[in-house]
Amino acid sequence: MVLADSSDAGEVPVSPIEELIESLQNDLAQAERDQRETARMVQQSRVEVEKATQRNATIASHLRQIQGNLEAVPRADIKRAYEAAQEAQQRLFTMRGQVEKLQTDQANLERWVEHLRTTLDKLRASAAPAGGESPEAEEGGKPIIVRIVEAQESERQRLAKQIHDGPAQALSNFILQTEIATKLFERDPERGKAELANLKTSAKNTFDGVRDFIFDLRPMMLDDLGLVPTVRRYVDSFREKSGLQTNLTITGAERRLESVREVMVFRGLQELLGNVRNHAQATQVRIGLDVDDKRVRLSVEDNGRGFDPAAALNGQLKSIGLTAMRERIELIGGQVQIDSQPGQGARVMLEVPVGGPVALL
Repeated sequence: MVLADSSDAGEVPVSPIEELIESLQNDLAQAERDQRETARMVQQSRVEVEKATQRNATIASHLRQIQGNLEAVPRADIKRAYEAAQEAQQRLFTMRGQVEKLQTDQANLERWVEHLRTTLDKLRASAAPAGGESPEAEEGGKPIIVRIVEAQESERQRLAKQIHDGPAQALSNFILQTEIATKLFERDPERGKAELANLKTSAKNTFDGVRDFIFDLRPMMLDDLGLVPTVRRYVDSFREKSGLQTNLTITGAERRLESVREVMVFRGLQELLGNVRNHAQATQVRIGLDVDDKRVRLSVEDNGRGFDPAAALNGQLKSIGLTAMRERIELIGGQVQIDSQPGQGARVMLEVPVGGPVALL
């Protein structure tokens, strides 16, 4: 006879979904700590920028006085004044760059915390599903848990790439430009000033890029003003950046919706316009947004090269994320219709109810 090990008695095996919940709880706790620390550093850096700005203004004023009376000021005093001005400007630019980087990190952390919280809520609700259905019911050949994790990793990779190619690269260039300006000030102050002016222009362009990046991640006006004003702003930005002839028609009532529904429709618009810009080879795009008491309908139509809808929805066209978009829309009781043929453009329509149940998984 083989006796069972008493140490195993009463132990309940941990399911994969419970392991995932515990892992996400740890990720969320760490992300919230990082979020608080980053907020503290942003506040401190803003105070330092204000101090550096005031010091820079004071030194600049003193330098102007010296420049107006160069003959009466000893050369040693002139040299010290220029060195002080150089040091103050360099510190100010460095601090401003640090604040911009921290603000970008803060926005990314806010989005990441929100994503973790939403995912945890859905997983917790699915841990004891009604009707005895397994939370690992497969769709499209993969368990839902696997698809959630894959979506998280895909989002992390996308954010990391955008930060590396955008703000991180720009900050590296700022350091190089600052070093160039520092060396020029020692030999040719006028050229040093010109280089600082170029640095200021680069900083402004980078700041504009960071704002666009934050808007793409999570536009604050979507929470503050709602779907319709956000769509107008996003379409205007798309028109300006893409150069495509873009027409937007909005009909119906301008009303607020449940937050998750506004987000889903806006993300659908982002996905569809991104496909038009990156893949369609179109010259024109028409966007329609209609809101009534029962549903929101968004349509995006272009005159591009078109595609095979069946291939796109089956995942054969991996660059077009229509499958994931359709799944998200269907989670909130909506539907997606696609009308396209190769060489004949495309029209995609999303329809989302303004109320009703939201599927958890």
